[in-house]
Amino acid sequence: MVSAGDFRNGVTFDDNGDVYQIIEFQHVKPGKGAAFVRTKIRNVISGAVVERTFNPTDKFPTAFIERKEMSYSYTDGDLYYFMDPETYELIPIEESLLGDSFKFCKEEDVCRILSYKGKVFGLEAPNFVTLEVTETEPGVKGDTATNVTKPATVETGANVKVPLFINEGDKIQIDTRTGEYIGRA
Repeated sequence: MVSAGDFRNGVTFDDNGDVYQIIEFQHVKPGKGAAFVRTKIRNVISGAVVERTFNPTDKFPTAFIERKEMSYSYTDGDLYYFMDPETYELIPIEESLLGDSFKFCKEEDVCRILSYKGKVFGLEAPNFVTLEVTETEPGVKGDTATNVTKPATVETGANVKVPLFINEGDKIQIDTRTGEYIGRA
């Protein structure tokens, strides 16, 4: 059991059969009245995000989310296949469940598959990846104002903003959570 007063980012709980994950929380103690917890929560199965308030003494059963590391194998239409490294079993996952960070993953990358009671509902990509720039415009000499960026396409097809000195063929590191360029690899 987890009480609303113990909510933290990432905590999962079961509320009347629906499983929610805390995205944001704030403990509020107004001058008048009782304290409460303001939250932004995501239904882990449907992906819907809602804002709700809870009494700090409300208690909910903890929902245990299984996170299993699997290797991305290949794509077939709208299905993406991941291999379990222990059993070598291939598990198909629909494109709609992958999330935005998956656009930086290439074959053989290890991702975490998220499931609740055997039903896959999401995927966590590696936090940082190294990819090769396949297409970008050359930087203009003399155009060196601070923090100037240009668009670049990486080997997975994703677009990233990079500094002017990055050229085609360079390998760069990307933070998959934000989609931002970190540095050269």
